[in-house]
Amino acid sequence: MPQINALLLITLLCLVACCTIMFLVWLWAKKIKNAGVVDVFWALNFPVITLIVFFLSDGFETRKLLICGMFLLAEVRLGLHLWQRVIGHLAEEEGRYQQLRKEWGEKADRNFFFFFQFQAISNVILAIPFLIITANPVKELDILEYIGVAIWTIAFFGEMIADQQLAKFKKDPNNKGKVCDRGLWYYSRHPNYFFEWLTWMGYFVFALASPWGILAIISPAIILYLLLKVTGVPNNEEQNLRSKPIAYKKYQETTSAFFPWIKKDG
Repeated sequence: MPQINALLLITLLCLVACCTIMFLVWLWAKKIKNAGVVDVFWALNFPVITLIVFFLSDGFETRKLLICGMFLLAEVRLGLHLWQRVIGHLAEEEGRYQQLRKEWGEKADRNFFFFFQFQAISNVILAIPFLIITANPVKELDILEYIGVAIWTIAFFGEMIADQQLAKFKKDPNNKGKVCDRGLWYYSRHPNYFFEWLTWMGYFVFALASPWGILAIISPAIILYLLLKVTGVPNNEEQNLRSKPIAYKKYQETTSAFFPWIKKDG
């Protein structure tokens, strides 16, 4: 019972912190008319959760250092990448948020408030693996935890490389109106999303070595659903079809949407 109470307290503190941050970010987004900043702080909320969990949980110190270090490194990298992409173009809101703003009309600010708060809640729900792992008192690492680290390492570098390849492609003015189909983007239309999901699979496998670790499946399951059905692939595909319809349609016909795979004959 004391351990459950401690977990509930940590969860509540994480929720309050994330909701407060997102409220402040919403005020800023409302002022500058750019809801895209939510993506940056969604990623940067995770380091906040990491610090709260690390200092308040009472699990095995080595395990805590390992999983929190992995989480901190991945989310700070993602947050900084999004910061460069979004903060450097504050005057121009991303197409998917412009579309939402048009659809919501006069209710846009109100709806974005709830959208931002939902992002904060999702931060805490997705942090379930870390709450489970950092509460594990067993003073020895399990083979599943090493496998989780291996999966995470592949995913971390895969996502970083995919982001760098896309950024380099977009910087070249000769590529304006073209589709990035080089490197990892040759095998998947969204390799960055795939490796982001694989990162969470690494956390899940790591959590399986802890009591109640199976509950951590909720994180990669939610991430996969969001990426494939909600804010990831669908919005990105719609935006690309609007901006470069012919080129992107051909890209869709030959390239896997999510999982890296060989090209189809187009």
